[in-house]
Amino acid sequence: MDTIASTSHRTGPVAESILVGVAAVIAFGVIPLAGSDYLMDAVLTPFLALALAAVGLNVLTGYAGQVSLGSAAFFAVGAYAAYNLHLRVPELPLLLDLVLAGFVAAAIGIVFGLPSLRLRGFYLAVSTLAAQFFVQWALTKFGWFSNDNPSGVIDAPALSFAGYSFTSAAGRYLFSLAVVTVATILTLRLLQSQTGRNFIAVRDHEIAAKVIGVPLLQTKLLAFGVSSFLIGVAGVLWAFAYLRTVEPAGFNLDRSFQILFIIIIGGLASLRGAFLGAAFIVVFPLMLSRLGAALLGGVFDSGVLEMSQRIVIGALIIAFLITEPRGLIALWDRFRAAIGRRTGRPRQDISYN
Repeated sequence: MDTIASTSHRTGPVAESILVGVAAVIAFGVIPLAGSDYLMDAVLTPFLALALAAVGLNVLTGYAGQVSLGSAAFFAVGAYAAYNLHLRVPELPLLLDLVLAGFVAAAIGIVFGLPSLRLRGFYLAVSTLAAQFFVQWALTKFGWFSNDNPSGVIDAPALSFAGYSFTSAAGRYLFSLAVVTVATILTLRLLQSQTGRNFIAVRDHEIAAKVIGVPLLQTKLLAFGVSSFLIGVAGVLWAFAYLRTVEPAGFNLDRSFQILFIIIIGGLASLRGAFLGAAFIVVFPLMLSRLGAALLGGVFDSGVLEMSQRIVIGALIIAFLITEPRGLIALWDRFRAAIGRRTGRPRQDISYN
């Protein structure tokens, strides 16, 4: 999903509808029936959670231009808020727990977004680290958040809604897929509205945005709120559908950088890029592990894998920032444009994200 009014080569609307329909059939129908538990548990479910978190950060950084290094904090807030809502108010259905957890994360995000009214760029990024360290400290310091578990570990409840249980690998995948699909569609509608145009105006030039009547205060805080809401919901999926047992240390600064790397590699101001970047971040370590084991055997252990992953991803980020700041989505659009030229597809001037 690229910035509004960007130029691209696209297939016609009928072909687009067919592609979306085929993708939906594969995602909702074929994969749960034919896919292995490993594929859904270890690849697709974490991919969906990270993709939604990247969508949230892209709203804030890619569209509204507000830099944040505290994404993992809102990831954690969503997970622990949903856990406590389920534990202390068992009458609430799971989906309502998820939505309320997102609103709790949004409220925390707005509080830590207040410095954006005075700070920009690097200084704002550093100030958002306060959320990262404060939330992780609070979850460890106060046992109430983890039901008095000394280590702060929580065991997520089984996924169930309206009498249906989503405890299997396919069930957890389908639950995550449904949540991410709905959240992404709603985010798309928001970005195509006047609010989305306000985000872009603030990102491109704050003074000009203020002159034309964009409310800077409300727009910045709304961006933090929407972003934190989406990341908080992603945190619920990460804890409830993927890991099922989490601790505060799992939401450290490395997780914040991972989400940031996803939108850099996938493409800023692009929802499609968030999904491409998340797919790369999830699949790349698996491919690197298989390749390293095949070439180096036992020498390529987990420590070497982690270091190699950091080196390669760091090199890719530098390469993308220098040669193609729009990330993987730009490469994908060029590929589609090339296919369009070969097949004689008509060129359309407007692309919405």
